[in-house]
Amino acid sequence: MASIAPLPAQTRFQGNDKLLLGIVLGVITFWLFAGTMGTVAPNILLDVNGAYADPVKKTWANPLVAVDAMNLAVSITALFSGMFIVVAGGLADRIGRVKIALTGNGLGILGSLLIVFATGPVALPLMLGGRAIQGLSAACIMPATMALVKTYWDGPGRQRAVSMWSIGSWGGSGLAAIFGGYMSTLVNWRWIFVASIVISVISILLMWGTPESKVAQTGRFTLDVPGIGVFMVSMLALMIVLIFGSKIGWGSPITIVLVIVAVVGLYTLVRIERRANKPFIDFALFRNRTFTGATISNFLLNGTIGLLIVTQQLLQIGGGMKASDAGLLTIGYAVAIIAFIRLGEKLLQRFGPRQPMIWGSAIVGVATLLLMPTNLLLTEYRWLAVAAYALFGLGLAFYATPSTDAALANLPADQAGAGAGIYKMASSLGSAIGAAISLALFTAFSSSGAQFVGDVLINQGRTDNTAIRQAAVVALVFNLVMVIIAIVSIVVAVPKGKESVEAAK
Repeated sequence: MASIAPLPAQTRFQGNDKLLLGIVLGVITFWLFAGTMGTVAPNILLDVNGAYADPVKKTWANPLVAVDAMNLAVSITALFSGMFIVVAGGLADRIGRVKIALTGNGLGILGSLLIVFATGPVALPLMLGGRAIQGLSAACIMPATMALVKTYWDGPGRQRAVSMWSIGSWGGSGLAAIFGGYMSTLVNWRWIFVASIVISVISILLMWGTPESKVAQTGRFTLDVPGIGVFMVSMLALMIVLIFGSKIGWGSPITIVLVIVAVVGLYTLVRIERRANKPFIDFALFRNRTFTGATISNFLLNGTIGLLIVTQQLLQIGGGMKASDAGLLTIGYAVAIIAFIRLGEKLLQRFGPRQPMIWGSAIVGVATLLLMPTNLLLTEYRWLAVAAYALFGLGLAFYATPSTDAALANLPADQAGAGAGIYKMASSLGSAIGAAISLALFTAFSSSGAQFVGDVLINQGRTDNTAIRQAAVVALVFNLVMVIIAIVSIVVAVPKGKESVEAAK
């Protein structure tokens, strides 16, 4: 079995702003560019499939890319990131974090190229293939760059670097709807991914020549193939059920078998990983209560990205807004998360991680509530959406740095990549599963034509979009439940005071 210990020479290099900018740009390639798919999905479908066959129901007779397949394209990037991020984190520890980060940027370029050329009969396979490769790109970039931050920065400098890293991820997601909306409306949605290629190239140039960071090892390196295989099969089965369950039929034998595969697979995974010499998911890390609480809440808070995707599609499909106009409403989200993410760092230093994590989650809950009155006229709802998006960004800004620091502060150096991988796996899988469930609820209920909220919300104005409006409410209720569970996990697992901050010094 390999013996792993930190390389003493690694501590001689101190992180600088050039490296930090390269890291942030690498992170942005996923959150800003790959993250636009959910908000510009209606434009992509129109471009690939042509004009609606039924303008009222907004459907096509023989689409090249169906709505359910589009939902899969939205979620598959985060899914693949989540499935491989822990493996990539472990490889970064052994092969080299700089090498893996550069490889991730290269994969991002390849994935974006496939999406740019997704048209005609090959549109769906190229789009799904490109999105999956983008997920692999994120799986490499996220843990490798986070481990570089932990290795090459210390104390307050590291907390600043974490904040900048968080601006790249959370801030990138905040700008995604605006950037994607304007690109798809004014030019073409494909230019989103051309821009992604350019940023990836710049990131590679900035990181090139950075001293390698890895851990020394002796013996043979092995991958946990059984654990990885079971995990992949389980996650794919779960996502198929979430995205296509309503079309296949919730009570159909196929759905039931897939659910059994997912549940049994996850149970088997735990047993395999506990017995493995080198598990790709080290469940021993969860003995740290702070790491556990931060990781669970991180999974759930990332899942609330579904509220942004659903309401953006509601405004475009149900409200008839252009993608650029709907995206512009999210400006408060982007501004708040970028402007206040350093405040989350200051709150961490003053109060410890627990309180700002709770405050941030609660603010996200308020934002979700503000988005629920979908019965209002579009003019009124737009103002609510502006306020809600801004609060959403503020809540995530409060939460981001304290949660990341709480999760990683007490991890030993030789587990930095693996621990960061698990934490970011929670981010990616949370985003994938949260978006998939939110979109599945929205698509299923809106296509049924029924009123699921009943007379609780009496629609004002148009009545031909009642099902779409109420379907959005159902999806938002799901997001609110996730926020509540996230708060409970923080209260139960994350200790009061400055324990994590002190351990990081």
